[in-house]
Formats: sequence, C-alpha cells, structure tokens
Amino acid sequence: MARIAGSHGPTTAAAIRRAGLALIHRHGYEATSLRQLAAAVGLRPASLYNHFPTKQALLFSLIHDHMIDLLAGTEAALEAAGRGPLARLRAFLAHHLRYHLDRKAEVFIANFELRALAPGNHAAVIGLRRRYEGLLIGLLEEEAAAGRVTLPDAPVTAYAVLAMLTGACTWYKPEGRLDPEAIIALHTDLVLRGLAAAPPLARAASGPE
Repeated sequence: MARIAGSHGPTTAAAIRRAGLALIHRHGYEATSLRQLAAAVGLRPASLYNHFPTKQALLFSLIHDHMIDLLAGTEAALEAAGRGPLARLRAFLAHHLRYHLDRKAEVFIANFELRALAPGNHAAVIGLRRRYEGLLIGLLEEEAAAGRVTLPDAPVTAYAVLAMLTGACTWYKPEGRLDPEAIIALHTDLVLRGLAAAPPLARAASGPE
C-alpha cells in the first residue's frame, strides 16, 4: 500500500483504527502485530507509534470508543423517546439491535478481546458496561413498577435480554431475508411478551400441586 500523506494527522489515525479493527476482527488480538498494521496503512512501524504507542493502546481505544458511542447513542434514543417507560424500553431495544447489527466487528472485539486488556483498561471498560447495563435495569424496574412486566430479578433479566439481542450479531447477514427493522420488531415482541407472560419465579418452580 502507498504511504499515507500527512501521517501525523487525524486522517491517518482514522485509517489506522479502521485497519486495526479489520485485522483484529479477522486474526484476533494476539495474532495481529503492529508491523502488519503499519503495512496495512502504508506507514513505517516507527511512524505508527506517533498515533498508538502500543498494540494495547489501540485495542483499548477501539473497545473504549465502542462503549462511549453505544452509551451516547442509547442515551440520545431514550431522550427522543420521551418520558413513558414502555416507549423508552422499546427505544433501548431498537437502538441496541441497530447498533450491534451495523457494527459487528466492534461488537465482536469488545466481547471477545476484552480479556486482552490490561487491568486498568479492563476496569475502565467494565465501568462503562455497568453503566450501560444499568440503563436497561432501570427501564425494566420502571416497567415492573407500572405493573406491565413480571420481574423476579432485574439485573439477571437485563443480562438475559442483552445476551439475546447481542446474539443476533452471530447470524445476521445484510443480504438475509429479514431486514434490521423486521429483526427489531421480532426481538422487541419476544422481550415484551416474555416479560409480561413470566409467572413469579417461586410459582414457576413449584410445579403442579
């Protein structure tokens, strides 16, 4: 690849991030080297260090910025939905799915390369995750307080919902027979029906009398 002109500018930094995202997604963090990354963007390895001094710095930047973008987009979607708890819950579900279907590489790296972060970086990302999970937990608790859902355990329910929604990344293909809006409608219906239909945990576990 030809060398990028103006290798100290934001254009080069963005190109490094795009190439790093693609390489780590394809080969994994451990198998990706800064030399490979430099070659992918047409830089000498020494020039790469002007932007990301270590491979760890690049990985943290990718995962941290992914979480910041996810949080900002979700908070904007909740704000636009208004004050009604059901509308806000629907907005959360829809934004989570749209974001994850559109940014599968970022989601994959954030989930499967999180373990490769250094302790301080790992703690920073986990803090952002807890903040994001807290948004859904709060929405579920609002719905339970309004009497619209059965909620034996808000955090566990939130984790189960997030796992189901994020799992769409593993099978979704843009050329598939369902478009994102159809997938959002289907998942939203599954979540809301599941919550509304769930009997209290103790009663469900007791079996027939």
